[in-house]
Amino acid sequence: QVQLVESGGGLVQAGGSLRISCAASGRINSINSMGWYRQAPGKQLELVARIGRDSSTTYADSVKGRFTISRDNAKNTVYLQMNSLKPDDTAVYFCNLFQGGVGYWGQGTQVTVSS
Repeated sequence: QVQLVESGGGLVQAGGSLRISCAASGRINSINSMGWYRQAPGKQLELVARIGRDSSTTYADSVKGRFTISRDNAKNTVYLQMNSLKPDDTAVYFCNLFQGGVGYWGQGTQVTVSS
């Protein structure tokens, strides 16, 4: 099994920055992608950013230029640096790891951006 533990969420003012992290443990293989999704109240889960093992990245249009996803393969950890935060970024952020045709999810971390 795979376990994902997120950390680093919290409350920040609009325009501020926050970095969230996700550490994966368990049966991690060498070919996987990791990413961040978010769900705001009353809205569907949406992709924020993904990163492949080779560090290739994909971003949602709404966060391009403001968020940066990165990973440390030695630590099986993925990070999301969030800059120029907006109230619309308020959501629960979930870490995802995809390998072997299976997706694994963390418990989520709350990010709240005040105006």
